[in-house]
Amino acid sequence: MRLALAQLRIEGGDVAGNLDRARAALAEAAADGADLVALPEIFNVGYFAFESYARDAESVAGPTVSALAECAREHDVGILAGTIVEDLEASRAEGVETPTEEGLANAAVFLDRAGERRAVYRKRHLFGYDSAEQELLTAGEAVPTVEFDDHTVGITTCYDLRFPSLYRDLVDAGATMVLVPSAWPYPRVEHWRLFPQARAVENLLYVGAVNGVGSFEDADLLGRSAVYDPWGTTLAGAGDEAAVVTADVDADRVAEVRSEFPALEDRRR
Repeated sequence: MRLALAQLRIEGGDVAGNLDRARAALAEAAADGADLVALPEIFNVGYFAFESYARDAESVAGPTVSALAECAREHDVGILAGTIVEDLEASRAEGVETPTEEGLANAAVFLDRAGERRAVYRKRHLFGYDSAEQELLTAGEAVPTVEFDDHTVGITTCYDLRFPSLYRDLVDAGATMVLVPSAWPYPRVEHWRLFPQARAVENLLYVGAVNGVGSFEDADLLGRSAVYDPWGTTLAGAGDEAAVVTADVDADRVAEVRSEFPALEDRRR
């Protein structure tokens, strides 16, 4: 399976422009043979555009995800619709199960090739350090996985990378790959390099960590999206400009590495 990470230039509050850039990146990835494309965290509004959250929040069945579902059908690809700012009340009105009846969430939506919504993951660990995320958003509880092609795909988001027990839960659910849409800023470059690679090594699975680029009033996104294999080897990566990162990810390789180095069997709970 070919995985593509769409490292987008994200402009705060420019929902239409950000969505156009996502569409263009999806078309580019599909032309390069991608089977699954992942977008960054809050790619449509911009993670650090906190003042825009309430105004631009929408259902997981709303216009942003609907537009991406159309792209999935057009290009015959699966899409992890980055994350969006979800209006929980609007989603519940569409019949979607939500952690509360109202408020906002940081929601990743997995779409299959037919544009059907297969999973919604709401960020469990909300960032509190010099951020309004904890004040504005509701944390999620469910930790879904999705069967796609030959992989069992787990989803986490950005700050979740600092909480390795979440990835153990995904391993226990059968995950062979975890996608991590993120909005990781300077100056924590080394942390961004370390954590996705460590999660891959610890859990003997693929990790696709997709970040954005762009400047906000209080932060600059550092890019450097990358795909790591089950040994932690970097298969593909980007710098700090907009790019589409692609790598072939073979589920049989996960089984091979886990058989060759069965560290997960030595866990003591």
